[in-house]
Amino acid sequence: MQISLTLSPSKVPILFPPHQPISAATPKTCRVSLQTHVGPVHALKESGFLPAIGRAIEEEEYRLARSQVARKGLDLEGYTIEGISIGGQETCVIVPEFKCAFDIGRCPTRAIHQNFVFITHAHLDHIGGLPMYVASRGLYSLKPPTIFVPPCIKEDVEKLFDIHRAMGQVELNIDLVPLDIGETFEMRNNLVVRPFKTQHVIPSQGYVIYSVRKKLKKQYIHLKGKQIEKLKKSGVQITDTVLSPEVAFTGDTTSDYMRDPRNADALRAKILITEATFLDQNYSIEHARQHGHTHISEIMENAEWIRNKAILLTHFSSRYHLENFQTGSPFQLQDIHQAVSKLQSKVSAKVVPLTEGFKSMHT
Repeated sequence: MQISLTLSPSKVPILFPPHQPISAATPKTCRVSLQTHVGPVHALKESGFLPAIGRAIEEEEYRLARSQVARKGLDLEGYTIEGISIGGQETCVIVPEFKCAFDIGRCPTRAIHQNFVFITHAHLDHIGGLPMYVASRGLYSLKPPTIFVPPCIKEDVEKLFDIHRAMGQVELNIDLVPLDIGETFEMRNNLVVRPFKTQHVIPSQGYVIYSVRKKLKKQYIHLKGKQIEKLKKSGVQITDTVLSPEVAFTGDTTSDYMRDPRNADALRAKILITEATFLDQNYSIEHARQHGHTHISEIMENAEWIRNKAILLTHFSSRYHLENFQTGSPFQLQDIHQAVSKLQSKVSAKVVPLTEGFKSMHT
């Protein structure tokens, strides 16, 4: 491991006086001479320089280990979820098992290999990287992606790509799907997606991805295998199609979606990925609602409706940190881990924050 250690002149241990020859006659504080029995290593120890190097190595190793963990994503209910979501900066949440990304943010590298992108609304921190995503897939000779958008922004998204085609004189091949609330799209034979209504300051929608399986109808459960096979060959529909909500993603929204009975599937999916832009009393619920966002206290107030097995909190304001930095200011922000702990005490679901990109006192 190679360590680069930058020290200002005022912090460098003074082993030798500046602009003076090294000699036993130099009447300065630290002599490096065999006659004094003070070797360079001893001098370094006395100066505190070696402990500083040791701490730097330990911190570097910690940062390396932490970055390796971050790359693996979060394991929730059988799914690996990764990405970044910082309020006002960028949001892109990836579920590799579905080959999909919810919103595209600035197009993080690992989003390029996802075949599906679900756009919740047209703010740049959620949609800005879309042309780069499509261009990068073309560069890697990947098939044109399928991009889902609210129908009201379809024409504008087409214009956006036309502009980039003209400026860059390149082909940007996409399958752009305007998917409205209540409609269903088959991603593959055992996976479908449906949008649901959210409330932001501009038109928006969330998405629920469902697994699809066939279940034998109740009236045929008592039959034996050969009898069932005979009915099947005769053209009788012997199974029901069962949709199970797996992952729900809200994008930016107020908490109103939680009280809408039409959004029940979002609150009973295995995983709910929802925003929590504001975490403490320095920002009121009314402030959050005015800006089309959710305060974490509103999630607590609606805990009775939550049936998810896991909740992934996203879109924290960039004002927050992982831990509470003591600044001495009366305007002290609550840290992310404290806020998550408070919510965890109110719900049975496992609560996890998406913290990539946020500062920690350990990094």
